[in-house]
Amino acid sequence: MPVSVRAVRGATQLDVDDREQMLERVSEMVLDVMSSNGLEVDDFISVIFTATADLHSEFPAYAARQLGFGEVPLICARELEIAGSMPRVVRMMAHVETDLPRADITHVYLHGAAALRSDLTRVRSVPDQA
Repeated sequence: MPVSVRAVRGATQLDVDDREQMLERVSEMVLDVMSSNGLEVDDFISVIFTATADLHSEFPAYAARQLGFGEVPLICARELEIAGSMPRVVRMMAHVETDLPRADITHVYLHGAAALRSDLTRVRSVPDQA
């Protein structure tokens, strides 16, 4: 099969704005996106991270850099501040090269962010333990 460019999404929610938790949760999200879609770092073209306005302890991209994404273009941006939106959320949209059809891409939503996209047909949601 030919290799295509696909976008894969992910999101995670932090309990608190803490640098260590930021690095831990973003690393978990990136690694889960990779394992759920059979991806290696070399498959990534670029990654856009967004964070809600209540997160400022660390750049989410730094967690990806620690995972070996040093040569992958990464950028961080601020998420829109919409009334009633979920707090302490980091989102990612990665552009990857893969032989997976678009319908087989698995998007990953972890912790509280698992509630964000229950409408997707291929989503790996991992809510916090109650």
